[in-house]
Amino acid sequence: MTSSDKPVMIEFRDVHKYYGDYHALRGINATIKAGEFFSLLGPSGCGKTTLLRTIAGFEGISSGVVLVDGKDMANVPANKRPTNMVFQSYAIFPHLTVEQNVGFGLRRDPRSKEEKMRAVGQALEMVGLAGYGKRSAHALSGGQRQRVALARALILKPKVLLLDEPLSALDKKIREQMQLELIKLQREVGITFVLVTHDQEEALVMSDRIAVMFEGNIAQLDDPETLYRLPKTRQVANFIGTMNFLPAEILSEAGGRAEVQAPGLGRLTVDIEKQISSAPGTGQTTIGFRPETATLLFDGQAATDRESMGTVSEVVYYGDMTYYDVTLDDCDAPIRMSMRNVFGRPVLDIGTRCRVGWSPGAMVMFR
Repeated sequence: MTSSDKPVMIEFRDVHKYYGDYHALRGINATIKAGEFFSLLGPSGCGKTTLLRTIAGFEGISSGVVLVDGKDMANVPANKRPTNMVFQSYAIFPHLTVEQNVGFGLRRDPRSKEEKMRAVGQALEMVGLAGYGKRSAHALSGGQRQRVALARALILKPKVLLLDEPLSALDKKIREQMQLELIKLQREVGITFVLVTHDQEEALVMSDRIAVMFEGNIAQLDDPETLYRLPKTRQVANFIGTMNFLPAEILSEAGGRAEVQAPGLGRLTVDIEKQISSAPGTGQTTIGFRPETATLLFDGQAATDRESMGTVSEVVYYGDMTYYDVTLDDCDAPIRMSMRNVFGRPVLDIGTRCRVGWSPGAMVMFR
């Protein structure tokens, strides 16, 4: 079953949320599919956590409808919803053992003690903590506490697991490891995951689809590749990774293609047929391209498409990658480029004249 064939698990219909005069959610309309890994991405204060909490039932809405599994959640309390939540702080009880933490939600479950312990063991095995049941919770690492929180949420077998920035407190290596483990876990259990994050790389790595939010609105909802390659607005493009922006003049537009003139690049044709933010007609516009879509051309290397001349104005070395700021001839502001450091390729110095290869096919046009 493809993603488009899956039934809808969560639906927002014109959802508004006010805190006094502050308009936190401004007419949210979106659907989340069953079994989807869905992310709410945006800067602090954009409304993503508020939206997550409306699913959980921790926040009421001012108007609109929130449906989970086809049912209106208007009068359904948090503890009666088919959802469970993993908080940023994990909310692990330090005075309890791992198995006591995981089984905490089963206190009123009618099953026998043996059945509950079997369920706890299965949940711990699911998150890679088999054999940790008797360990004291305060003796765990950050990554292990995060897994305990996941096991405690999953043991209740919710239809939707809500994740409120659960990896933000982990260091870089453990966070990257946990990202992969969460992806595998979601595939294994098959339930809907909804993640809140402000980390665009985390969202791109983990998600089937991403809703990018600003100021209480969803600016764009798409799969990671579409978001990255075809952002609708400059705001989305700037938030998802890095993008170079150049002013341009539209010379003509017809048949889904625009002829433009841009400083440093000259005259080029931009394919705007799939670009929702295309600017038809004539006049001023902005074109953008990602740092990795341009390349430095070294001695004897021919351009695969188009070529411009420039001067290196900044160099930042990251080990596997080097980032260059290059000021193209006839262009006031530098562009950012990323080059992988392969064996034998030199790192250029500031002030070096250079050739830059690029393709019009990588360009995105913005209103």
